[in-house]
Amino acid sequence: MKKLSKLLELPSDDKLFEYIQYSFRDKITTWDYFVNWKKVFDKVKPIEKELNLLNYLIGKENIEQETALLIKHYPGVIKAIPYLIACREKSFDVLIDVKQFISKRFDFSLKTPTDEQINDLASFVLQAGLADILRNKQVKNLVDYAIGVEVGLDSNGRKNRGGTMMEGIVEVFVDEYCQQSGAEYLAQATAAKIKAKWGIQIEVDKSSRIIDFAINKNGKLYLVEVNFYSGGGSKLKSTATEYCEMYNRYHRQGIEFIWVTDGAGWKSTLKPLREYFDKSDYLVNLEMLRNGILEKII
Repeated sequence: MKKLSKLLELPSDDKLFEYIQYSFRDKITTWDYFVNWKKVFDKVKPIEKELNLLNYLIGKENIEQETALLIKHYPGVIKAIPYLIACREKSFDVLIDVKQFISKRFDFSLKTPTDEQINDLASFVLQAGLADILRNKQVKNLVDYAIGVEVGLDSNGRKNRGGTMMEGIVEVFVDEYCQQSGAEYLAQATAAKIKAKWGIQIEVDKSSRIIDFAINKNGKLYLVEVNFYSGGGSKLKSTATEYCEMYNRYHRQGIEFIWVTDGAGWKSTLKPLREYFDKSDYLVNLEMLRNGILEKII
């Protein structure tokens, strides 16, 4: 990491590593973190008509019988029922006898169900607890209800948004640098895209390898990988090991490799990060980006 130490005018690599580790950010919450509204509405839109048909059941006394009649006349409503219990699956094997471990399959992908299958699906609505909610009008509109369900399901994806948010933040700095310097960049680059855009052939470990950013400055290639870890774990160690291998592979080809990473997770997993640091040229965090490190490196 001597290149970077010199660029930052620090007396030693140890001082540089201290600077990196003490400037990690705990969180990078942006507005995109809370709810992916496009995803929510994209999920509800294909079943909106069916949900409106199912609204017929709200306030009915005999929900099981009314559900069977509705399915018989409009079998398309079947596909919307799993959404009402926050499930993505199209079929379920449910234990109906826990002593004998006897299961019954309920299939919500049926296009033309038999009378027996219709009765089974209507029974599912009853047994899954939806009947009371519909009968007692605890839900006023199933389209609105499904939107709420999707918001809840989308919240499960928040733990995976750190990387996406980090890419968005880093791209702000990459784009600004390229506009000011006349360099060009590709987001979500592959070897094929790099060859097609700039005529530069690179060797990668697998054809499916997607590089977060590739920057071309006067024919010199810089490959940038980005991630953010709010919590520790074995994933951080394996990532550091993988990036050591990536650095060596690109270094042999005369390509510069820049790893931009951040997050409180590193504070408890410094050893593998230090191993990467000692074997490579550029380890960068968000604070360093803010202070113009791309311009210094490139």
